[in-house]
Amino acid sequence: MDIALDLGTCNTRIYIKDKGKVLDEPSVITYDSIQNEILAAGSEAYRMLGKTPTRIHAVYPLEGGVIAELDLVEEMIGIFLSQVSSSKVVMPRVVACIPGEITEVEKRAVVNAISSFGVRRVYLIEAAKAAAMGAGLDIMSPHGCMIADIGGGTADIAVMSLGGVSVSKTIKEVGKQMDEEIIRYVRRKYSLIIGNTTAEQCKNAIGCVVPPTEEKVFRVKGRDSMRGLPRYVDMKSSEIFEAISETAMGIVKGIMEVLEKTPPELIGDVYTDGITLSGSLSKLDGFCELISQHTKLTVNLADEPGDCVVKGCGNSIEYIAAVESNSLANVNPLLAAY
Repeated sequence: MDIALDLGTCNTRIYIKDKGKVLDEPSVITYDSIQNEILAAGSEAYRMLGKTPTRIHAVYPLEGGVIAELDLVEEMIGIFLSQVSSSKVVMPRVVACIPGEITEVEKRAVVNAISSFGVRRVYLIEAAKAAAMGAGLDIMSPHGCMIADIGGGTADIAVMSLGGVSVSKTIKEVGKQMDEEIIRYVRRKYSLIIGNTTAEQCKNAIGCVVPPTEEKVFRVKGRDSMRGLPRYVDMKSSEIFEAISETAMGIVKGIMEVLEKTPPELIGDVYTDGITLSGSLSKLDGFCELISQHTKLTVNLADEPGDCVVKGCGNSIEYIAAVESNSLANVNPLLAAY
C-alpha cells in the first residue's frame, strides 16, 4: 500500500493510491496531562478547543508547517493512519510533504513521526511541488510555472521547472496570524474577547483581502473585557478586511520577492501562464484580484485548492520506483527516501 500524507498545521489529509483522498481531519489532538492519555484527535478534538477543563489540553502540535510537539504528532499520525490502514502487517510506503524552507533537523522530525507507525519507507516532497502537481501544472518539463500555496500554517511560493524548484519562499503563520489579528481587532474595537476557533470561523465565513463590494455579516460571541459578561457583536466583511489586510499584503510581497529573483527565461514563462493559487486560504474573497493588481500578471485559482497538496503527493507516488532503483534517467520531484 502506498499512502500520501499532507501533514498540515491546520488540517491533515491522507490520499491512497487508486482510492483518492480518504481522510481530511483538523491537525488537533486532545490529551489528559495527569493520566498521560490521548483522548481524541481530528474533528472530535477540534470541537474541544478552548472548552477543556484544566487537566485536559486540546492543541495543534504543529506550528508554521513544522513539528512543535513530536510525541503528540506521532500519536496523531498513528491514529489517522490506523483509520485508513487496517493492518500494520502490510507496511505502507508514505510520501509526505514539507515546507520549502525547513532544516534537516525539522525534516528528520517529520520522518521520525511518520516512521513511528511502522511504515516501510518515507519519501519527502516540497509542498509547493506537490501543490503544483495537484493543480495540474506540468513541473517536469523545461517550462517555468509559478504557484503560491497559501494554507493555514504557511504560504509556500515557488517557481519550478524540470521537477525542481528554481526560486522559493516560505512565509510562516499566515492563516493563524490572520486569526490573531481578528482577535486583537475585536478586542480593540469592541472590548470583546473571542477565541481562536471563533476568529477562524469568522475569517472563513466573511473574510476578504480586498474592500468588499457586498457586506456580509457574522456574529461573534465572547466575553466583555470590561464587565466580564457574555456578549456578541455582528462583524462585517469590511472590518475583517481591515484586520487581515496587513498579513495578506505580506503574502503579496513574498510573491513579488520570488518574481524579482526568478531567472529571465523562467519569468517569461510565468508572464505567459500566470500564477496559480492553491491552499485553503486562497479561497478568501479577492486574493486573485489583489495579487494580479500588484504583479500585473494573470492569477488563477486551482480547482479544489485545499486538496492540491495531498493530490500532488498522491500523484508523486508513481515516482517512488525511480527513487528505489536509483534511476537518474528522468527528473524526479521526490527529495529523498528515509
